[in-house]
Amino acid sequence: MAVITYLEAIRQALFDEMARDERVFVLGEDVGVYGGAFKVTEGLQAQFGGARVIDTPISETAIVGSAIGASYMGMRPVAEVQFIDFIACAFDMLTNFAATSRYRNGAGVPIVVRGPCGGGVGGGPFHSLNPESFFLNTPGLKMVEPSTAHDAKGLLKAAIRDDDPVLYFEHKYLYRRIKDEVPEDDYVVPIGKAAIRREGADLSIITFGAMVYTALDAAGRLADAGVQAEVLDLRSLAPLDREAILQTVAKTSRAVLLHEATMTGGIGGELAAIIGEEAFEYLDAPVVRVASVDTPVPYSPPLEAAFLPSVEKVVAAAKRLVEY
Repeated sequence: MAVITYLEAIRQALFDEMARDERVFVLGEDVGVYGGAFKVTEGLQAQFGGARVIDTPISETAIVGSAIGASYMGMRPVAEVQFIDFIACAFDMLTNFAATSRYRNGAGVPIVVRGPCGGGVGGGPFHSLNPESFFLNTPGLKMVEPSTAHDAKGLLKAAIRDDDPVLYFEHKYLYRRIKDEVPEDDYVVPIGKAAIRREGADLSIITFGAMVYTALDAAGRLADAGVQAEVLDLRSLAPLDREAILQTVAKTSRAVLLHEATMTGGIGGELAAIIGEEAFEYLDAPVVRVASVDTPVPYSPPLEAAFLPSVEKVVAAAKRLVEY
């Protein structure tokens, strides 16, 4: 077990999978010579050459479209979107081609589209997006967002080996802030399986990505007030681990749904619907969502802090539920 950062875990997964399978290659803006905007792909081109680590024009449509075409020819591309906000430029390629391919003609599209998401770094409205809800309504796409270095490596390996398109969101705030033990041996983290990050009996905080740490900090403060909060890390957003979601709600009878994307149309609404339809009998209080404000992400650090979900907002929501 080596202690490495979230970013290093992603890079390690890319090195491992490219060494394991010569069909795996990386393409994207500045991924080669420069090593990526955040240096995630640093060293890959020196190791594997320019034919397998390809610098592309600034066109997300072309990047994802090329990846889809290469997958039809038997390759397993990993396409980087330099900031995940600009995945919107490739929306047509993902929703109308990659997602529907297996249904239309029986051909899987084994591509991974990965890139940095999220705020907390003063990136403003064009470099801070959490676009998971764009794709939740698109059958055929899988979607993951790890919160730990262990999962970052294991989920990326699983995504590369998957026979269908996987969107892999990596939160830029975690890149160099999070470290944990990561096996040096080969392993995968299964897509579609959530993980309990903290046990509790009084209420459940259901979340993913960087918000896992907001939830854990809130759970610590709640414990000081005598409230034991369970924290469920979804890890996979499509497919969702419905069994884990229902189990934690059945256990605690209260749920706080926490995500960094804006409130309206966010994944919290889908989670609330699942709980309301399938676990209503267990609920002792309404389901509560904590999410970002329905505005573009502000540049100003104080405004961004007010925009994003905070520990204080989660604690306040949890205390309301417990007192309900």
